[in-house]
Amino acid sequence: MEKTIKDVFIDELQNMLSAEEQIIEALPDMVKASESTDLKNAFESHLKETKGQVERLLKIFKLLDIEKTEKLCKATKALIDEGKEVIKKYNASPARDAAIIARAQRIEHYEISAYGSMRTFAKELNLEEIPELLQATLDEEGHADKKLTKIAEGGLIKSGVNHKANIAKEK
Repeated sequence: MEKTIKDVFIDELQNMLSAEEQIIEALPDMVKASESTDLKNAFESHLKETKGQVERLLKIFKLLDIEKTEKLCKATKALIDEGKEVIKKYNASPARDAAIIARAQRIEHYEISAYGSMRTFAKELNLEEIPELLQATLDEEGHADKKLTKIAEGGLIKSGVNHKANIAKEK
């Protein structure tokens, strides 16, 4: 039997449920490994958001009257594994924070891509309410990415994690 766009959409839902649950498990380790208070706070805030994103996904499963099944999101697993590697590779420092931000942004970009596609599929399928739920998550992921960039780059006086990591190298 030929697959439809709805099948693709359901596969994506299952994949992202796995991704978000893996992220919920990984974020506390990222909080603990971060030296920057701003970075710790950003990860703690995103942990709360991610739990809300899981709730939205579960609501979508319910609205579609489909069983919540989960398939391992291999991409998220690999990205989280890369994050764990940099935590081990670098001692607590602004350089480690910069490496953690880089890895976290890769995850955010993956999520932005996935939720954007899912929102488009939901619109194409005329699934009422669901595109708006996915857009809410997409907005949160975009804000999280921008917040990480701001922490990395700093403010008006170059006080970001990247600048601190570069200064530490020069000393």
